[in-house]
Amino acid sequence: MKVTFPHLGHAYIAIEALLQGLGHEPITPPLTTKRTLEWGSRLSPEETCLPFKTILGNMLEGIELGADTVYMIGGWGPCRLGYYAEIQRIILADLGKQVEFITLEVPRGGPSQAWQRLRKIVGSTDVKSLVQGAVLSWTKLKIIDELENLSLWVRPRERERGSTSRLLEGQLQRIREAQSIRAMAKVRDRAELALQDLIDPKLTSDILRVGLVGEIYVAAEPFVNLRLEERLGYLGVEVVRTIHLPQWVEDHIFKNALGLYKQASLKRSAAGYLEGFVGGHGLESVARSVDLARQELDGIIHILPLACMPEVIAQGILPKVSADKGIPIMSLVVDEHGGEIGFQTRLEAFVDLLQRRASLCAANRSI
Repeated sequence: MKVTFPHLGHAYIAIEALLQGLGHEPITPPLTTKRTLEWGSRLSPEETCLPFKTILGNMLEGIELGADTVYMIGGWGPCRLGYYAEIQRIILADLGKQVEFITLEVPRGGPSQAWQRLRKIVGSTDVKSLVQGAVLSWTKLKIIDELENLSLWVRPRERERGSTSRLLEGQLQRIREAQSIRAMAKVRDRAELALQDLIDPKLTSDILRVGLVGEIYVAAEPFVNLRLEERLGYLGVEVVRTIHLPQWVEDHIFKNALGLYKQASLKRSAAGYLEGFVGGHGLESVARSVDLARQELDGIIHILPLACMPEVIAQGILPKVSADKGIPIMSLVVDEHGGEIGFQTRLEAFVDLLQRRASLCAANRSI
């Protein structure tokens, strides 16, 4: 099968390796652009959120490149994500797209139904190739996460603006090309040293640290969040992520499939603000904000797509978390009509607030 799939940051690098291990030909759509969004928006129901529209655009661009199969994640519960795959399948069928649409989700129904779906995914690959592809894919996902996290630390400290992003992109493409764990380890080690060399020693102190919470797709996809992490880095801010794709895969796919994923720790953190699961990352956004406040960060940014029900619930709760914990929290809502100028202005105003607040705290400590 020639399989296409939606983008989620740099996860496509790991997905390609997994599909190859499954015996399929990955058809990676172009990185998400304005064309992707416009195409997806034109064919999507008006009330659907930004992730739905860009994901549909990814699918259409992948089919344009020759894909005959589409993979899309599914789900169930209060979040509307569980409906996305079926609606997108119907839209593609109405457009006359002759593709097989496979929804990837925790198995429901009887064992025979789960096995039929698994057979479609696995294809005719042998066990050895499957295992090698899975291990290669998982290792790539973890190394990508490691390098991205290091870049978040380096970017506000870099000597030359943009050097961290350029270096990171080049090294990630080397990870994409690597076909063994040893080769990937070499790339990672060299990349870590190269990133460290970009640091200006004069900028190693008084760096603001801001936590990032919110809906996973918007938080992880640079086009959709208007390259939020880069913008903050250029404003002298170190971003502290709370969403890591390897952890998300481990929790929501492997552990969830085995019935081992528990939300007890999230509920403890969110106690007094939100009592249970509301779908998506709503509970996590509240719980992680409470956890970040305990780490004495300078501020928190909550990013969400317009009309995302779980995140709208969190958005209504976070002002109380901010007041109780004494930490500034700003919610950023994104949709296809948002402009970069207004987005940048809000970030600059928030960072200015944090800088003045940090200066005031430092002055009070010196008295």
